[in-house]
Amino acid sequence: MEQLQQSSAYKEKINLKEKLSILKVPLKCLEYVVLGLMIMIFVFPFIWMISTSLKTTAEAIQIPPTIIPNEFIFENYLKAWNSGPFFRYLGNSIFITSAILIMQFIIMVPAAYAFSKIKFKGEKILFGIVLVGLMVPPQITFLPVYIMMSKLGLINSYVPLILPFMTSSFGIFLLRQNFMQVSDEILEAAKLDNASDFKIMWKIMLPIAKPAMITFGLFSFIYHWNNYFWPLVMSNTDLVRTLPIGVAMLKESEGITNWNIVMAGNVMLTAPILIIYTFLNGQIKKAFAYSGIK
Repeated sequence: MEQLQQSSAYKEKINLKEKLSILKVPLKCLEYVVLGLMIMIFVFPFIWMISTSLKTTAEAIQIPPTIIPNEFIFENYLKAWNSGPFFRYLGNSIFITSAILIMQFIIMVPAAYAFSKIKFKGEKILFGIVLVGLMVPPQITFLPVYIMMSKLGLINSYVPLILPFMTSSFGIFLLRQNFMQVSDEILEAAKLDNASDFKIMWKIMLPIAKPAMITFGLFSFIYHWNNYFWPLVMSNTDLVRTLPIGVAMLKESEGITNWNIVMAGNVMLTAPILIIYTFLNGQIKKAFAYSGIK
């Protein structure tokens, strides 16, 4: 009797495996279809942007629209560049974004190290204050910051575009979580060798947290490179304005927006982000995977 039950159970397992093997192919096809749709959802806006940037003004607004331009007009990029002081805008964007990233790392790394590996009075309270910063968008604080900068005569300078972003609550939190993965025994062994806290951060913590730092750096770069609101509020001259404002101010003619010129400007704006992401996407994947010390 037991042998019959075992054989029947074995047959049921075989039948189940056969059914699963039959469903494997259509399920795999469905998976590829879903992935293809998701890729198109994210990629199509970039395709449309590049396509429109190469069209004539008439073709850019025609209905029904076309994906492949009838004629490739590469002069649109030259027109977009010459429509304003884009070289100045580009230099401002590079300088402001680079200065923000440098200052953020200078402040974030020691702060994250202190919150993760140094015990001190009021640690939890201070870290809670840092986390509160995650819930406060800069649009809420712009008015008091603007009034303060205006009273100090710093409007239309680089100071109000850099100073409010010198640190990041998200960056401190991300690095702290990575630093906490480092075993305390490793740090104690380093201190026995007379290693200072600075040397521990530089030689031990930073190499381990490299993927997280690259990931945060990319996120911060994208945010500040594309930031339109803050430079618009804090400046009213071309001396300190950035690329997003320059793209938004592309010229119009006869009341009709030249979407081909606007899209050419947007391609120039997004190209550095896409290039940097292409080289750093592997590090971003590592940052979101567990990287414990073996």
